[in-house]
Amino acid sequence: MNKINEEKINLIINKKQLNETTYEFDIYNPYIAVKALAGEFIIIRPLVTSERIPLTIASYDRDEGIIKIIFQAIGRTTIELSQLHIGDKVSSFVGPLGNPTKIDGLKKVCIIGGGVGCAIAYPVAQALAKNKADVYSIIGFRNKDLIILEDEFKKVSKELYVMTDDGSNNHKGLVTDKLEELILKGETFDEIITIGPLIMMKFVTMIAKKYNIKVVVSMNSLMIDGTGMCGCCRLTVGNKMKFACIDGPDFDGYEVDFDEAISRSKAYLDFEKREREAACNLYKGAKNE
Repeated sequence: MNKINEEKINLIINKKQLNETTYEFDIYNPYIAVKALAGEFIIIRPLVTSERIPLTIASYDRDEGIIKIIFQAIGRTTIELSQLHIGDKVSSFVGPLGNPTKIDGLKKVCIIGGGVGCAIAYPVAQALAKNKADVYSIIGFRNKDLIILEDEFKKVSKELYVMTDDGSNNHKGLVTDKLEELILKGETFDEIITIGPLIMMKFVTMIAKKYNIKVVVSMNSLMIDGTGMCGCCRLTVGNKMKFACIDGPDFDGYEVDFDEAISRSKAYLDFEKREREAACNLYKGAKNE
């Protein structure tokens, strides 16, 4: 690791807009970068007045002290974050938190990512490739304009399949369609690791169970506080209550009660909509001044 520049801690080194709503930030914090592992997350607060939100570490550079995060600007806090620029500092940036994804001993793995969940799936695929595993990646999006990290996945995957719901990239279908197609063609996997919308992970798990393949799911989408204190990320795993932030975010897909998790994830939809509209109105007003 290079010498730490204390004045640059939490500085936004690079900003890139990946599509209409998705952004990639490189943030300087060597204290986190030196310890970060695939599957872990950070807690970020863009402004002093912002809420604290968890974001999974998309990648890290220990030598340069950089943590990369990828997020969708769809709520008040992520919209506030998206409005920061290179040279700005985030108010707070804490981590790494959670438990890293277990990759030791895996020789052939299918990584399945959906939407912005691909930002979480990529570092896992990268870590597996570095560990000499054969990585088969299936990533899915609603349309071609939302595709992210395709080139990055290509570099770490033995095979990469990019699916779109509408076929606008000439590969129409769901990630589950491609997974079952590969299995029926004779591909065998030590494990399937899936990260994305809850409903997607539910159906990936159903296919994995059908063919008796171990499946690991990442329940990071439920997290809010990130320390287990708020209780919002509680879920039922193996008939026991667990917290995604401190017990996970990775769990055995067979044991997760997805129907309960999906139901609970809808509880704050109206509140999130109001906060998003308020943030958008504030942003528009500031631009017009």
